[in-house]
Amino acid sequence: MTDTAPQPIDLDALPEEDDHDEALTTFRARVGAFELHWSVDAPLSVVMTSSSHVGRAGVGLIEVLTSAEQRGRTSQAYWRSAVGERLRVQGSHITSDGGAERAVIVQTDAVSGLEVRSTVTAPRGTTALRIESVVRNAGREPVVLTAVSSATIGIGRSSSDLDRVTWGSAASEWLAEDRWRETPVRELLPDISLPFHGQDGRGHAGVTSHGAWSSGEHLPCGYLVRGDGEALAWQIETSAGWHADLSQTRNGGVLSLLGPTDLEHQFAHELLPGESFTAVPVAIAASAEARDGVIAGLTRYRRWLRRDVAGEALPVVYNDFMNTLMGQPTTEQLLPLIRGAAAAGAEVFCIDAGWFADPAIGDWWSTVGEWREATARFGEGGLRRVIDEIHRQGMSSGLWLEPEVVGVDSPAAARLPDEAFFQRFGRRVQEDRRYHLDFRHPAVRGHLDATVDHLVEEYGIRYLKLDYNINPGAGTERNATTAGDGLLAHTRAFQDWLVRVQQRHPSLRIENCSSGAMRADYALLSVTHLQSTSDQQDFLLYPPIAASAPASILPEQCGNWAYPSSEMSDDETAFTLVTGLSGRLYLSGFLEELRPAQRDRVAEAVALHKALRGELADATPFWPLGLPAWDAPTVCLGLRTGSGDLLFVWDRDAAPAAFTLPDVSGEVEVLFPAAPTDGSGWRLATTVAGLSVATSAGLGARVLKVRRG
Repeated sequence: MTDTAPQPIDLDALPEEDDHDEALTTFRARVGAFELHWSVDAPLSVVMTSSSHVGRAGVGLIEVLTSAEQRGRTSQAYWRSAVGERLRVQGSHITSDGGAERAVIVQTDAVSGLEVRSTVTAPRGTTALRIESVVRNAGREPVVLTAVSSATIGIGRSSSDLDRVTWGSAASEWLAEDRWRETPVRELLPDISLPFHGQDGRGHAGVTSHGAWSSGEHLPCGYLVRGDGEALAWQIETSAGWHADLSQTRNGGVLSLLGPTDLEHQFAHELLPGESFTAVPVAIAASAEARDGVIAGLTRYRRWLRRDVAGEALPVVYNDFMNTLMGQPTTEQLLPLIRGAAAAGAEVFCIDAGWFADPAIGDWWSTVGEWREATARFGEGGLRRVIDEIHRQGMSSGLWLEPEVVGVDSPAAARLPDEAFFQRFGRRVQEDRRYHLDFRHPAVRGHLDATVDHLVEEYGIRYLKLDYNINPGAGTERNATTAGDGLLAHTRAFQDWLVRVQQRHPSLRIENCSSGAMRADYALLSVTHLQSTSDQQDFLLYPPIAASAPASILPEQCGNWAYPSSEMSDDETAFTLVTGLSGRLYLSGFLEELRPAQRDRVAEAVALHKALRGELADATPFWPLGLPAWDAPTVCLGLRTGSGDLLFVWDRDAAPAAFTLPDVSGEVEVLFPAAPTDGSGWRLATTVAGLSVATSAGLGARVLKVRRG
C-alpha cells in the first residue's frame, strides 16, 4: 500500500474560470480516471481527467440540507446548499492497493458544526468511482438532516454543452420492467438563456423511487451521453428512498444523486452532538464510447462490488412457480417435475410459494410468517420426502421465503411484539393484509435466523428465493426521526442480516426475487446471487425485459425465465429458451409433459448454457439495435466475451423480417437452436454495414456467436 499526498494544482492545468492567484492553495488528487479538486475557497469536487464534459471544479461533491438551512440560493434542485457551499477540506489521505485506489477527504462547515468524511474508491480495471460519505455532528447543538447528496457532478462547461446531451432512464413496474428511454436534456431543461440573465437555473428534472420498492417505478441507475460519445453513468445503492436530480447553470448541468429526502420520501435524521449519519453509497462511471461503453464500465464495477460474494458456480435453477404450480405445490405434482428437471440437466430445484400453507386454506396470502411446512399439503413423508427426492436426483434443494412480512392471520403476528413491525402514528402498518417486519429488532432477526437455520440444518436447503410482494409506503417511525429514516435503517439491517446468514451458512445461495425485480438494487445485489428479472408469464412480452436487464444487473445475475409448455410450437419453445439463455437460465414449466422434440430442445439449451456460463461471468453487454422499446418487433442483446460476441435475437413479428445489426462483423455461428435439416431458417451474412439477418415466417429467436477477426 502506498500513500500519496495531494499536490497543488499546476497553473497550466487550471480551467479558465479558476483564479490563478490561488494556485498555491488549490489542490487536486488523482483517483483512478478521476481527479478530486478543492481549494481554500471551494469545496471538494470531482472531475474526469480525460474529459471536458464529466465533472466541473467548483461543483461541490456533497450537498447537505438541514431543517434549519436548505439552499444557499433559491432553487428546486439539490445543489448549492447552504452547508455544502461552506464545506472546506481539512484533511485528506490517499492510498492504493492491488484492488483499488482510494481517497478519504474530510470537510467541515464552521457554521453548522457538521463534518463530512468522504471515501472515494476507484476499482482497478474500471473507469468508475464509488463514493461513500459519513456526516458527523461535531458541533454543540442537534442538527436535523433533511437531504444529503451522495454525489453531485458538474456536466459540461457552458450552457450550450447541454444542447447535445441525452438522458437515459428506465421506467419499471410489475411485469414491465426495465423500459429504457433516451430523452434529449433540452426536452427536460429548456434553454432559458441563463448567461444573459447572469444567474443559474431554478428548475430541475429527475426520477425518484416510490416507497420500499427501489426499482418498482424507476431503476436506480441511468446515464448521460453527449453527441460525441462522452458519457457518464450512475447507480444509487440503496433499497430505501432515492432521487436522481438534473439541473442547469450558466456553466452547464449538474447531476445530483441522493438517498432519501424530506420532500420525496418523508426523510429526516436528527444528529445529536457527536453522532454520525452514513449517506447512501453511489457509483459513477465515465466513457468516451457512449451508452454501451459507459454501461460496460458500470458492469465491471458491479463485479468488483461483489468480489467477496461466495459461490459463483452459476447453477441452472428450476423453479416450480412460473406457469406451473403457481404457489400450490403438492407431493403428487412435485415428484414428476423433479424428475423432469433432473432429466433436463437442472442443478437446483426450488419449491416456490405455498409449501408452508395448509391447502384447505386456499388463499394463504394473509397467513404467511411462520415458515414451517404444511404437513397436510405433502401427506406421507411430508416435505422431507420431496426434498429427499430432489437430492436423489442429483440436485440441490431450494425454498421460497418472504422474510420481511407477516400476514395478519399468522400466529407470528400475535407472538411478535408491536415494536418488531413497521409503525406509523402509533399503529402497525398494514398493506394488503400483511404487516412489515423491522429487521432492526432482535426478535425479528431471531425469528428469521431460526427459520433459516431450521431449513438448512433440517432439510439440507442450499437455495433460498427471497420475495418481497408488498410496498409498505414511506417506512416506519419507530426508533427513527421520520418514516423515511426508519425505512433506510431497516433496509440496512436487512442487508446486514443477509450477509450474516451467509457467513453462518456459506453453501447457501440466495435469490433476490422481490416480486419480479421490484427491488433490484445493488445494496441487495451486492450480497445475493441471482435476480429474477420479471414475473412476466407471457413469453412474447419477456424479450425486451431480458434484453434490457443487463443495463442495470450483471448478466450472470439476470435470472431470465424460460417456461416451455406442451402447447407451444417448436419455434415458440426455442423462443422462450433463448430468453432464458440471454442471462442465467431459469427454468420452469411441466417439462415431463413436453413432446420428445421439445425435451430435446430443453436439454440442448441447458447444455449450451453450461458451456457458456463460464464466459457469462466476464461478459459486458451491448445493444446493436439500441435498448429495445416495449413493443419493438425485433429485439437484440449482445454480450462481449473473451472468445467473441454472443447475440440473442428475437423476432416477434409473424411476417419475415430483414434487418442489420450494425458494427457486428466476423465469423457467425448459430449456437441455438440447432440448424433445421430441411434448409429453412434464418439467413445471416456479414456486410460492410454489419450483420445482415433475414428471418423466416413466424416468430423466432436465435443465439448467435460472432468470432471477431
